[in-house]
Amino acid sequence: MRAIRRFTVRTALPVPLRPLGELATNLRWSWHGDTRTLFAAVDPQLWESVGHDPVKLLGAVSTERLAELAADTEFLALMNLAVGDLNTYCSDERWYQRADAKAGDLPRSIAYFSPEFGITAVLPQYSGGLGILAGDHLKAASDLGVPIIGVGLLYRHGYFIQSMSREGWQQERYPVLDPHELPIEALAEEDGTLVRVRISLPGSRVLVAKVWKAAVGRVPLLLLDSDVEENGAFEREVTDRLYGGGSEHRLHQELLLGIGGVRAVRAYCRISGTPAPEVFHTNEGHAGFLGIERIREYIEDDGLPFEAAVEAARAGTVFTTHTPVPAGIDRFPRDLVAQYFGGDNASPVIPVERVLALGAETYAGGDPSVFNMAVMGLRLAQRANGVSKLHGAVSREMFGGLWPGFDPDEVPITSITNGVHAPTWTAPEALELARREMGPGFIATAEDWGGFDAVPDRALFDLATALRARLVAATRRRLRAQWTTRGASDAELGWIGKVLDPDVLTIGFARRVPSYKRLTLMLRDPARLAALLNHPERPVQIVVAGKAHPADDGGKRLIQELVRFSDDPAVRNRLVFLSDYDIALAAEMIPGCDVWLNNPLRPLEACGTSGMKAALNGCLNLSVLDGWWDEWYDGENGWAIPSATGVDDPEHRDDLESNALYDLIETAVAPRFYERDDAGLPARWIEMVRHTMKSLGPKVMATRMVSDYVNELYAPSARSSRELAEDKLAAARELATWKAKVRAAWGGVRVEHVEAAGGSDGASVGERMTVRAFVALGELAPEDVEVQLVHGRVDEADQLTQTSRLALAVGKEYEGGRLRYEGTFSLDRSGPFGYTVRVLPTHRLLAGPAELGLVAVPPAPGAMTESYAFR
Repeated sequence: MRAIRRFTVRTALPVPLRPLGELATNLRWSWHGDTRTLFAAVDPQLWESVGHDPVKLLGAVSTERLAELAADTEFLALMNLAVGDLNTYCSDERWYQRADAKAGDLPRSIAYFSPEFGITAVLPQYSGGLGILAGDHLKAASDLGVPIIGVGLLYRHGYFIQSMSREGWQQERYPVLDPHELPIEALAEEDGTLVRVRISLPGSRVLVAKVWKAAVGRVPLLLLDSDVEENGAFEREVTDRLYGGGSEHRLHQELLLGIGGVRAVRAYCRISGTPAPEVFHTNEGHAGFLGIERIREYIEDDGLPFEAAVEAARAGTVFTTHTPVPAGIDRFPRDLVAQYFGGDNASPVIPVERVLALGAETYAGGDPSVFNMAVMGLRLAQRANGVSKLHGAVSREMFGGLWPGFDPDEVPITSITNGVHAPTWTAPEALELARREMGPGFIATAEDWGGFDAVPDRALFDLATALRARLVAATRRRLRAQWTTRGASDAELGWIGKVLDPDVLTIGFARRVPSYKRLTLMLRDPARLAALLNHPERPVQIVVAGKAHPADDGGKRLIQELVRFSDDPAVRNRLVFLSDYDIALAAEMIPGCDVWLNNPLRPLEACGTSGMKAALNGCLNLSVLDGWWDEWYDGENGWAIPSATGVDDPEHRDDLESNALYDLIETAVAPRFYERDDAGLPARWIEMVRHTMKSLGPKVMATRMVSDYVNELYAPSARSSRELAEDKLAAARELATWKAKVRAAWGGVRVEHVEAAGGSDGASVGERMTVRAFVALGELAPEDVEVQLVHGRVDEADQLTQTSRLALAVGKEYEGGRLRYEGTFSLDRSGPFGYTVRVLPTHRLLAGPAELGLVAVPPAPGAMTESYAFR
């Protein structure tokens, strides 16, 4: 019989044990080993059965056991110690406070928006790398003391639980999540009234959302939930599941995340007394509508005109793109977006045409019928970045159409390489070894990693063996449960006790399963793979996990192909597929592998942080040079799979790269692992592990990543925002007025003539060269522009490379309002050389010369001056 109402009755803890509730609802326990040990002591068997979930543990423990613990002085002492440690952690001065005391200009508060957050498996609000990265961002911000407020959605069904049919086909199950059983609490006013945010929808409808708050150490995470009684049936389903539904459903989610998220932040800051954010960071384009809401605030609250409100909002906005392909970007039908910002739902201060223009694909090859969320994100953010150096370069190429006339390296998208949260992803055994050999806190700074030189080879070898054995045991347990779900009886499963070997070289591969990640590249030559798996002297075993999007039948077929191969009795002891890849499985799987495999199509992997987690545990990477590996591979910290870049036939490319993968495993990886010295240790392998820890450990840390965001994006963004806010936002008005003037007058800017003295065809290194440019500025003044000489090597197509730039000095005015600009420089290199002159807008409030997307260059022979404008 089905219940007509569901609610949760929480355990009433005895007074002496009430601090356990505080510990359970602060997610710091998910990366703090001592707190997890405390919860395990409550009831070890129950702790395992509830999946290491403190809230469920306290809800299920017997009253008799609670009474015992309330009288246990030793347990109470440990509990009070843990609570004291948490309170100190949340209140003491940390890196950010010390840095702000020194610099004095760091943001007072930062709002960080993401559609998903992977904090812990017990709060399943993530699907893959984007969410895990967002979770690690918050955890590292907490460790550093960075005053971030996280903003996301609470999905009542989360993502999905994956299982496999007997035929190996992925099946999805969406369990209902009861917020009262999660480590979160409803945001309420001082009088206890629950906070609600409201968004108008077409047809006089209103979308209402409740706000939940999770404590991620010292960082609050606000999660909006539309499953409230005030909503109709359609609106209640807006936050039903992550990445579900069609375009309109996704649009509702992104409106709620962006617009509703800003309103939730305002309510939280008012109630808690937290300073209002000076910086708004949108993690991918899903939250891009936050810019529209902030523009509305500036217009209604501060009386700014639309253009000035855009400048004020842009100055304090950071946009991070994670996708290396246009297909990964959310694009909505333009007409659909028009319905939600026009008609009976139109804002009196934000014309729908202005909203549509922000997401319009106005560049060459763009589709005028769509609204592009990443394009809007870039237009409404003064600062943007990719998530690795290579991805930054890919992003500058991909979005270069927004800045016509500029070379890709000048497109204003920088890069900050992702990192991972070491306390979360480093195995407890590895942390214990580090504490024992090098002292507590060894991973706090880059200098500390040199201590790995002092760790004995035997200790590293024994650690790897223990972690591998733990993975083998966990794999057998999980595999038995999987086969039971697939319909197998116990009588059919005797072989599972022999799956994997704790002494065999173990390769891991786990990630989402879009086609470009090439889950089945290892299967290109099944016979050769089987020979590697069953090699009589140097066998290899592979553990694979991953989820395909529920609507991606192509990804599901890839999983089915691999599962069917792994079902073959000839290889099933050496290759396994583990279903339902999540944080809990990753924590078991990654530390137990010796090698971490990644073979995407280069350059389609934006970063690939799973390999970073592996490196923290002494696992060597075997990867295509893509994402972070392209940046930090040094020839001694793993192996690079050669890429057949330039091969147009995808089948032939896969054949070439899979053969390269087989060759590496057979001739380099396996021999190095099995080569033993007189002490029975793989000394050369251990040296690679030691070098990996020393060279990569400091780089892959999320604390490094977040400090880079603070120094390179958050602090400059806050400075820009403050500058524009001075004198009642006078500078925002000034900048908007100046930009409008420049855009209107840019058609009259021309480089009419360029001449040079020196630099003949027989010029020598060290000679001086003077260049003069005659420029017409039309209605603009000299202070509105900078005239640059750009010089450097030239390639076969006369394209400038390895360029340097020199600002030319303005001289006297010639007839017709023309100005002469002049500059002198030295020829400091031999070989083919070239130069050009260009005119760029300049203003003290611009973040960079390409911000407006305007440039004027000399005419080609027989042509007029080329002018490029951002529209």
